[in-house]
Amino acid sequence: MKIGDKVSVVDEDLNGVITSVHGNIVVFKDEYGFTHQYPKEKLVPKISDFYENIKVVKKAEPQKTISKKHHKNLLVLDLHFENLVKNPHDYDSFERLFIQKEKLLNVIAFCRKNHLKRLEIVHGIGDGTLQKMVWDTLESQTNLDFYNKEILHHQSGAVMVEFH
Repeated sequence: MKIGDKVSVVDEDLNGVITSVHGNIVVFKDEYGFTHQYPKEKLVPKISDFYENIKVVKKAEPQKTISKKHHKNLLVLDLHFENLVKNPHDYDSFERLFIQKEKLLNVIAFCRKNHLKRLEIVHGIGDGTLQKMVWDTLESQTNLDFYNKEILHHQSGAVMVEFH
């Protein structure tokens, strides 16, 4: 290190031009005209063309891995009886409700097994029997939240279920 060299201080945001060297102590002047004294081991030479010939390689930002299930559209279960069986007129009302409840429980188990987060259950508006069965079944389940899809409770024909 000699007079006129540019230096930077290690571990500080301070640099300047050497004005004098007294043994191990280097005196330099910063860009504002202040003088500073540091031992030689606390200074590094500031060579402006040092990094000129080094090629900078910009790496791509790593992508956060998101499971495919996260992007999957929510599962929709339509409990209208004609969608569940081939001959809906062959069943009485008790059998219909029992089959619909079994289908609901199977789909909830499927969602849990496959770690799905959301399920929409379409029960229709009707006389409310199917809706009551759906709500009673959901209330008996753990680790899930459910709410009407529409704001007005009596106009909603669907329930949204979110699994924990």
